[in-house]
Amino acid sequence: MIEQQNTIVVIPARLAAKRLPGKPLADIWGEPMIVHVWRRAMEAKIGHVLVAAGDLAIADAIKTAGGDAIVTPANLPSGSDRVAAALKLRDPLARYSHVVNLQGDLPTIDPLSVQRCLAGLTNDSVDISTIAAEIRETADVANPNIVKAIAPLSSIAGKDREVAFARDFVRHVTDEHQPPFWHHIGVYAYRREALDRFVALPPSAREQERGLEQMRALDNGMKIAVVRVDEAPLGVDSPADLEAARIALKDKS
Repeated sequence: MIEQQNTIVVIPARLAAKRLPGKPLADIWGEPMIVHVWRRAMEAKIGHVLVAAGDLAIADAIKTAGGDAIVTPANLPSGSDRVAAALKLRDPLARYSHVVNLQGDLPTIDPLSVQRCLAGLTNDSVDISTIAAEIRETADVANPNIVKAIAPLSSIAGKDREVAFARDFVRHVTDEHQPPFWHHIGVYAYRREALDRFVALPPSAREQERGLEQMRALDNGMKIAVVRVDEAPLGVDSPADLEAARIALKDKS
């Protein structure tokens, strides 16, 4: 059973983002974006929420808002490594057995989607759980910036499947891939031992080829559950995305 006292949501964030530097502190209705992400995590009510900051300014912003943050080394190679580093500092005895890695650029994510991601770990054979939403626009299918989760979530005998094991993650679909296609959302729930194993593994060939960290898990025999959600949240990677997030969150200001 997954209980709140055994679960922690860790939000990795750093200022040196490649496409939109400084975005965790970008203003959305008077608060930094990272604070909005922290609020969505708090609204999910699945466990303690910790921001793993690569910079002191991010930690200070969260603490000013009343949240919990810890400063991690700035030069860690990935968000997963930042999550693991934060846990080594904050929870060296592994009191938290379930860990949710929530990206710091998803200020509009539905808290229910965070809950559903964690729920994917109720199957004891699952190492990692993640979420995906059905792609309905043809242009999104062709967009290599939208990662597609290849998993048998489509309707069977008139009934949609809520969860399925991932078979692959791709940027480009081919004739071997059949619709519907699923927009992979970069939120992960790990069993603690699975996270520790994952960050200790070297990058796999397919991970490096596709620029997709989750391939490392599949290439090393780890089982990833994909849980379907209603829609993909807006990921903020550009000034246009930031403005769209401001519009989407206007009612929350």
